Amino acid sequence: MSEDNSQRDDNSVLSTPSRESSSFFDEDDLNDLPNSNYFQRVRGSDPRIATCRGKLQNKRSKLNQEINKELRLRAGAENLYKATTNKKLRETVALELSFVNSNLQLLKEQLAELNSSVEVYQKDSTEPAMPMIPLGLKETKEIDFRDPFKDFILEHYSEDSSLYDDAITEFMDIRQAMRTPLRDNSGVSLLFDYYNQLYFVERRFFPPDRSLGIYFEWYDSLTGVPSCQRTVAFEKACVLFNIGAVYTQIGTRQDRKSSRGLDSAVDAFLRAAGTFQYIHESFTNAPSMDLSPDMLDMLVQLMLAQARECLFEKLELQSQDLRDVDVCLDLGQEAAQVADAYSKVFALISVPSVKDYVAQSWVSLAMVKQEHYRALSHYHVACGLLSLLKKQSSPKKHPAPKPPTPKKISVDANDNNNGSLSLPNRTRDTLQYIHAPNVEDDAKLQIEIRVPKDEAECRLLGRAHLREAVLRHDESQRLFRMCRELRGKDSLISELRRAHRRASELYKSLEEDDDFRDMLDPPLIVASTKFQLSLTPPDFAQFRVQDLFKSLGPVAIFSAKHHWTAPRTIQLVLQPGEKGDGFGFMVRGDAPVVVAGVDGGSLAEAAGMKQGDFIAAIGDEDVKWAVHEHVVQKIKEAKKNGSSLCLKLVTPMDRNYLKPRTSVTSNKGSFSPTSTTSSSSSGVSSGSHSPQGSVTSSRLAKQTSHQKKLTWNPFRNKAKGDEPNGYEGNVILR
Repeated sequence: MSEDNSQRDDNSVLSTPSRESSSFFDEDDLNDLPNSNYFQRVRGSDPRIATCRGKLQNKRSKLNQEINKELRLRAGAENLYKATTNKKLRETVALELSFVNSNLQLLKEQLAELNSSVEVYQKDSTEPAMPMIPLGLKETKEIDFRDPFKDFILEHYSEDSSLYDDAITEFMDIRQAMRTPLRDNSGVSLLFDYYNQLYFVERRFFPPDRSLGIYFEWYDSLTGVPSCQRTVAFEKACVLFNIGAVYTQIGTRQDRKSSRGLDSAVDAFLRAAGTFQYIHESFTNAPSMDLSPDMLDMLVQLMLAQARECLFEKLELQSQDLRDVDVCLDLGQEAAQVADAYSKVFALISVPSVKDYVAQSWVSLAMVKQEHYRALSHYHVACGLLSLLKKQSSPKKHPAPKPPTPKKISVDANDNNNGSLSLPNRTRDTLQYIHAPNVEDDAKLQIEIRVPKDEAECRLLGRAHLREAVLRHDESQRLFRMCRELRGKDSLISELRRAHRRASELYKSLEEDDDFRDMLDPPLIVASTKFQLSLTPPDFAQFRVQDLFKSLGPVAIFSAKHHWTAPRTIQLVLQPGEKGDGFGFMVRGDAPVVVAGVDGGSLAEAAGMKQGDFIAAIGDEDVKWAVHEHVVQKIKEAKKNGSSLCLKLVTPMDRNYLKPRTSVTSNKGSFSPTSTTSSSSSGVSSGSHSPQGSVTSSRLAKQTSHQKKLTWNPFRNKAKGDEPNGYEGNVILR
């Protein structure tokens, strides 16, 4: 009773809807796959390879084990403290608890430091670049499936479990390799292969009403705290999390100084976001913090923000040689869009249920990037406005400048050369839209100019945006210095300083006159983008696998949740001269073929064949996967040759697989002399097995004269005067 209750508790902790098991493969297509070992070409990375990422993951694994040890010590000490009444002993236990808590805090800080080691995953480059945030993999323990699976095969499927030793070993090898995937597409393929194998394994070996004693234990990627469950849904969610984590590492390691590398990074981050979103929608009430809804929401937004950041970098890269006012304004809006994306990330990461479990460097980096890209938005708008002045003053056509070079520019508002500013319609519309209307509280502190009418207003507005850019860059560097974990990130501080120096030099190059309007803030920049991002959900159909336990039969029929009687063998022998009578049964369906009807008084009825039986084997040939025509041909050959027909049958014990008995002379439907449907179940008969052996036509007359017609059917409605009381007790459902 307690075991059943604990199983229900596990199912309530983590569950997945039925749509999650949508077919990402065709069972019919599995017949076309080669019989060779499909997974021998896919293996995990060698843990002995001393790569930086490998060393980091090994440290994570050791820290997880030490955290687990300290948690056990703390649980024992707390129980002892509550149980004892001895004052001296309580003081000793309290002291020990303080030591354990101190060690636990140090271990968690070390794990947070590992999560902050974002530079290890970045692409080696001589040029500085903003670092991206990757995720570390969840660690798990090795599981021995041999004994539970072999016992279940023998008990539930009534087959020789030794025939499946290789399949079980292969499945264990796949899981072992999955624990250390490569950080590339082959690692993703390995994780998907294992996930798709779980589709078959869950249906073959994990019944909904009991547990096999198999526990899946995974360590939290962020806290190192272990979680253990018996449900395969938990295993699936953790594997999907690692798929998303590998995608984040693939995106982080791309060369973001080339368009191709930026495209690959965007694709990887969108795939990671789609994977985390799929986990959030398909799995509920996960026991570990890295699978909680709030955490997954934050991770989705973080991956989207990093993808948008890569798109902005690509736009900067493509326009660095020719950058006119319209391109500068587009860059300003795109940068504002990236800043808004990181603003959403910061709002989600600041929630207590998330902030308490992620590295502090993540929180600080989100704030730094928010200010950095807000500064870039003002900088690019200022560059666009100042390029208008150069274009206005120079009648000759020349390529649009890069960000204006540090040159002394007169900005005297009373200059006699100041005239009206001619703007293209597109530029005028963009400026009208890009500058947000003043907020009432800040209206007195902001410049009222939205679209400059003359050169003086254009200079004033451009200089205001530059001043705001410098101030925002100062703020981003201040936030950087406040976070201890970020101080060692050389590429980050180099990029921040480069952007700050570029804006400062341009601002200082402008001749500033005494104008009280210089102290006013520029209008806020409205975020806008030309790139619409869409999440890329996991594509399970891309990674087709072969069912390692295919010999057990079609998984839709022969699965752990269905029940059927123990297999029984019957042998039908026709006497010479009686071939025209046939064996007396009809079949239908494919894989497996089902007995559609049994003639009264026939050999088949006397042998114990029932309507709805599955034909599992004919002679020594397993026909659970055979098509209808093949089974019919085998039966016809036995009848034609006058030899005996040996059949292995199982009777389903699920009501939905048995249809009401139809008369043998019925004209409804078309039946061949043998047929079946696909369904599955498992069960045992508490009484003696169904008749097993050889039944000949000469013995049939004697049997039918001394016994009543066999009408065994445990699911038909029992009428009055039917079998004696207690007949239904002859069948025990597991």
